[in-house]
Amino acid sequence: MSSKGMLIVLSGPSGVGKGTVRKAMLETSTVKFDYSVSMTTRNMRPGEQDGVDYYFRTNEQFENEIKNGGMLEYAKYVDHYYGTPLKYVQQKLDAGIDVLLEIEVNGAMQVREKMPNGVFIFLTPPDLPSLRSRITHRGTDDQKTIDKRMEQAKKEIAMMSNYDYAVVNDKIPNAVKNIEGIIRSEHLSVPRVIDKYKKIIGED
Repeated sequence: MSSKGMLIVLSGPSGVGKGTVRKAMLETSTVKFDYSVSMTTRNMRPGEQDGVDYYFRTNEQFENEIKNGGMLEYAKYVDHYYGTPLKYVQQKLDAGIDVLLEIEVNGAMQVREKMPNGVFIFLTPPDLPSLRSRITHRGTDDQKTIDKRMEQAKKEIAMMSNYDYAVVNDKIPNAVKNIEGIIRSEHLSVPRVIDKYKKIIGED
């Protein structure tokens, strides 16, 4: 029977580059994991694909998933739902496969309550002006929404103490390298390997 997979939660404020770092990890990372596609009710942005970047659903569809207990976590952020379907994550972890979640901060706190043994990584901007510039140049939000996202970002950065690690997204390759290092280290941590060694010495 395979050992249980490790849950890796990548989170941080909107606009910090979570999606960009996640895509870079899927393309170049030397550590193995499966990516759990999140579900959202926001509109699809140019270049995004349903089932690849997100599962794009209506409010009614999303709320039905909530009622049926189908979500590991979910949150409403800037008037849209975001969340993680539970079934896929559980199946992969039970099969011994690491799973990466790229989710919002409120959702990450829900996962922390349900799966405290996960690895929680907070992706931070170098500074707030850099974050505003990234959100503005994305070109998907009006000024009022950008201001709203910046206020939310300040609150979320203050929640960093609830995470295990903080990684600055100054340059994407650097962020990917640091996250890879965290994953490798966590696989060697005593709490994750002790049961195997207890079996070796007959103490299980």
